[in-house]
Amino acid sequence: MNITVFGGAQPKEGTSAYEEARELGALLAQRGHAVLTGGYMGTMEAVSRGAHEAGGHVIGVTCIDIEEWRGTAPNQWVKEERRKQTLMERLQGLIEGCDAAIALPGGAGTLAEISLMWNLMIVESLPPRPLTLIGRGWQSTFGQFFNEFESYMPIRQRELLYFADDVKTAVRKLES
Repeated sequence: MNITVFGGAQPKEGTSAYEEARELGALLAQRGHAVLTGGYMGTMEAVSRGAHEAGGHVIGVTCIDIEEWRGTAPNQWVKEERRKQTLMERLQGLIEGCDAAIALPGGAGTLAEISLMWNLMIVESLPPRPLTLIGRGWQSTFGQFFNEFESYMPIRQRELLYFADDVKTAVRKLES
């Protein structure tokens, strides 16, 4: 399968967040999956590196807008680049190009990726596929969101999101 991994750009090599993302990339590649990431730094780099080191295929969905804003280039482990002009085209490539998606901890960009994919599945613009969010941060964020806005989200919408405590649990959920 093609597995998109969303996550933050901040983690640096040697941090626990980077190593967790690297492990996720390796676990996915060991199971024969290709990984798609935003293609740059942080967890995108770590997932790409882990997948590459485990012999997997690494796809970077990059965009000119991000490169001009951040002054960056794709990470060295990207083997197939799917270059887009805009951030919206990039998001579309990450979401529509996958059979399943996993979200690591991240900031506003990661939340936007999760929300867009989830909403596309809710309105049936995107066929349902696994969308697994890793970590207590996502569990508590969405738990609060569900509690505060329960009447706006029927259970069938909430059930489109899966939660996992760690990368190993997320990969096990993907296999089941």
